[in-house]
Amino acid sequence: MIVDRSRRLQSVTGMRLAVDVWLPQETQHARLGRRPVRAVAVGAGRASDHSVEPAYLRLLVLAAIIGAPVSALAWGFLALVSKLQRWLFTSLPSGVGLARPPLWWAFPLLLIGGLAVALVIRFLPGTGGHEPADGFKAGGVVAPGQIPGVFLAALCTLSFGAVLGPEAPLLALGGGIAAWAVGRARDEAGDRAKVVIASAGSFAAVSTLLGSPLAGAFLLMEAAGLEGATMELVLVPGLLASGIGALVFTGLGHFSGLGTFSLAIPGLPHLARPSLAEIGLALLAGLAAAALAVAIRRLALLVRDAVEQRRLVLTPVAGLVVAGFAVLFSQATGKSAANVLFSGQSQLSPLVSHRASFGLGVLVLLLACKALAYGVSLSSFRGGPIFPAVFIGAVAGVALSHLPGVPAVAGIAIGMGAMIAAMLRLPMTAVLVATLLLYGNGVALLPPIIVAAVTAYIAVGWLDRSAGG
Repeated sequence: MIVDRSRRLQSVTGMRLAVDVWLPQETQHARLGRRPVRAVAVGAGRASDHSVEPAYLRLLVLAAIIGAPVSALAWGFLALVSKLQRWLFTSLPSGVGLARPPLWWAFPLLLIGGLAVALVIRFLPGTGGHEPADGFKAGGVVAPGQIPGVFLAALCTLSFGAVLGPEAPLLALGGGIAAWAVGRARDEAGDRAKVVIASAGSFAAVSTLLGSPLAGAFLLMEAAGLEGATMELVLVPGLLASGIGALVFTGLGHFSGLGTFSLAIPGLPHLARPSLAEIGLALLAGLAAAALAVAIRRLALLVRDAVEQRRLVLTPVAGLVVAGFAVLFSQATGKSAANVLFSGQSQLSPLVSHRASFGLGVLVLLLACKALAYGVSLSSFRGGPIFPAVFIGAVAGVALSHLPGVPAVAGIAIGMGAMIAAMLRLPMTAVLVATLLLYGNGVALLPPIIVAAVTAYIAVGWLDRSAGG
C-alpha cells in the first residue's frame, strides 16, 4: 500500500480523488496505466485485490459500525426539525394567546431565522456548509470544527420555514461525524480510511430520506462522479452503511411514532402504461422545467451577490421576502401558506391526495410563489435543493393533469423527473427518485420519466452555454 499525503482534496469531486489514498499499490498503478490490476475469484464472480484484503474487510466492519450511530443522529436531527416547525408555527401562537396562527406569523419567524443563519455564516467556521445556489455537491470531508456551523445553519433554515431541504446538511454532517470518529484513531489505517468512512457516513445519513437507500446511494455516486476502482471502494462500505441506516431510521420511526421523515406519495391511482401523447408531453415538460430551473438559479445567484455584501442585514430581508410570497399565495387562494414555506416534504402527499381542490389558477400561482421563494432561499440560507425541486415538479405535474387525457399520476411523474433533473443536473438520479416515489406506477411510467429528465438535462446545459453560464 502507498499513501498520497497531499490528499488531493481541493477538487470539487473530492470524494473521488481523495479516496485514492487507500487504493492498493497495484490498483493505483493500473489507474495510472502502468500495469493491470490482478483479480481474484470471490464466489461466482470476481473482485479486485482490495476487496478481500484484511484491511478492506476491517473497513467494511467499521462502515457497518459507524452507520448505526450516524443514521440515528440524522434521524434525531430530522425529528428535532419537525418538532421545532410544529412548535414555532402551531404551538407558539396559541401559547401567546392567539386562537390560531395569524396570516402575518411567518414574517417574524423568517426574520429571526434569517438573522440566526446570517450570524452562523458570519461568525462560525465553515460558513454554515456549502452554498446551495452553487448546486448540489457531494464529496470531500467536513472538518470537525465546521460541524456546529453546518448543524445550526441547517436547523435555523429548516425550522423557520425557508424553502430548502435537509439532504445537503445531512450529507455534510454524516460525513463529518464519521470522519471525525475515524480520525480519533491514532494508527495510519484510520487515517487512510478517513475519506471512505466519511462517504459511508454520508450514505447512512440519507439512507431513507429519498424514499429508499438505493436512491440515496445512487444520488451520491452520480453527484460525486464515482467510477472504476474508486466506486467499488466507496460504494460497498457506503451501501452497507446505508442498509444499516435504513434499519435504524425504520426502527426509530416505528418506536417513536414520528415516522422516517422520507419522501413518499401514497395512494396514487394505478396506470397500466403510458401513451404516445405522454411522451410528447414529457418532451415539452423537460424544456419548460429547464427554463424554470435556469431562472431559479440565476435569481439565486443574483440575490446572493447582493446578500454577500451585507449578510447580517439582507439575509433577514430575504426571509421576509420568502414569507411575503407565502402570505401572497395564502391570501389569494385561501390555501395554507405552508404550501409555499418549508422544503415541501410534508406538503407533497397532501397536495397529491387533495389535488382536486387545487384549481389550475391556484396551481400556477403556487408554482410561481414556490419557485420565487425557492430562488431567494437558495441565495441566502443553508440547505439542500432536492426536496423543493420534487415539490415544484409535483405541482407542475398536477397542473399538467388538467390537460385533456393526461392522468394525474403521469403528469406528476413527468413533472418530478423533469424538475429534479433540471435543478440537480443528475438525470439518472432524477429518473430513479421519480420512479421510486411512484411505487408500482414508476416502472410503467419509465419512458416518459426518462424523456422528461433527459430533455431537461440537455436543455439546461444548452441554456447555460448560450448565456455563457
